[in-house]
Amino acid sequence: MEDTIVHDLFSKLPDEILACIVSFLPNESALETSLISTRWRFLWNQVVVKYGAIEDISVVVAEFLACFEELDPLKHPRKLQVHFDKSNALFATIATNSKLLLEFSNGKNENERRYELKFKLNKDHIIHHLVQPSFLVKTLYLKSVSYFTSEVAFSIVSNLDHLQNLTIIECNGLQALFIESESKLKKLTILDCLQLKSLHLRTSKLKSFRFRGPLPWIWPESHFNLNDGMLDFRLGPNCSNFKSQDFNITLLTIKNSQILTLCEWTFEEMIWPSISLSSGNFIFYKLRELWWIDNYKDQNNIDALVFFLKLCPDLEQLFLEIDPISYSTPRSKSCLIQAVKYTELEHLKLIKFIGFTSQVNEISVAKSVIQLVKGKPPRIETSDGSCLDIYV
Repeated sequence: MEDTIVHDLFSKLPDEILACIVSFLPNESALETSLISTRWRFLWNQVVVKYGAIEDISVVVAEFLACFEELDPLKHPRKLQVHFDKSNALFATIATNSKLLLEFSNGKNENERRYELKFKLNKDHIIHHLVQPSFLVKTLYLKSVSYFTSEVAFSIVSNLDHLQNLTIIECNGLQALFIESESKLKKLTILDCLQLKSLHLRTSKLKSFRFRGPLPWIWPESHFNLNDGMLDFRLGPNCSNFKSQDFNITLLTIKNSQILTLCEWTFEEMIWPSISLSSGNFIFYKLRELWWIDNYKDQNNIDALVFFLKLCPDLEQLFLEIDPISYSTPRSKSCLIQAVKYTELEHLKLIKFIGFTSQVNEISVAKSVIQLVKGKPPRIETSDGSCLDIYV
């Protein structure tokens, strides 16, 4: 009875009072009020709709950010639609914890035209508009930028001088990307930009680099040590003349990672040729969590994984994903020679299989890995969520 009375009291309050109540809640709790009822969802999903020319978009976004108050998130709408050039639009959404999501809807076929993007996130390169945003964007998701909207994206990003995390998603036609940030940028994620052939990074403070797509030519100009590196190159190389020495600078940036995602072919073609002559001195001492992507075409051959594990003495968790359409090296497996040092895995606590269709194959791989383990065998979780008990 009391719950009904409280519900009725809230339902009679005007939107302004409800918005005021939300302003006293923490960000995550405030967002959860959208689950209460359709009225609350309406309050959260109000949209500012604008129409104009493409040249006006960056100013419109700046004004939108200037109106928003993070401590009072329902005072002004947190969603923006900017319609320009008849069939194109920009959708902007402000999320909790200083996040901004920008997605372009491109109605023209020009989105296949090749282009380059250059983001210089240093104070001397910031382009300040007349309207300064009161909402400081620290995390930006940038999706579906095309040649037609690349200048708009550049203008918007150049005005975000507090940006720490940048995610770039599905930018068709993006062929070359240059990012410069002296101290602010800590995390960079690039997903499914399939035409990207060149990635130039001048980011000395980067701690997380996550990439999914064909391997481009990567030049990390400033040396930095990543904590988290995702190199999901399961689609293979994007350049036919790529050589292992072209990967050496990238290899140095992931050497001290604590979390690493790696494909079998990347290790065989890009890493092993460079470290096989180092007499076993190249070790991933800090690696705790490994995500390994393999096509597993030959169920009896997991040499690449075994050899890599011998370079990871402190590994605690191994996630093994099987993707049958993942790129595989055209070269013979004989390119792997016996490792000169045998590293035992003393800290491995978990082996998790992902994507296997046969438990027989999971058992076969698990036995090969456990041979490297010293002490108590790790917990083994199969692709279907069950557990295996294997002793060698």
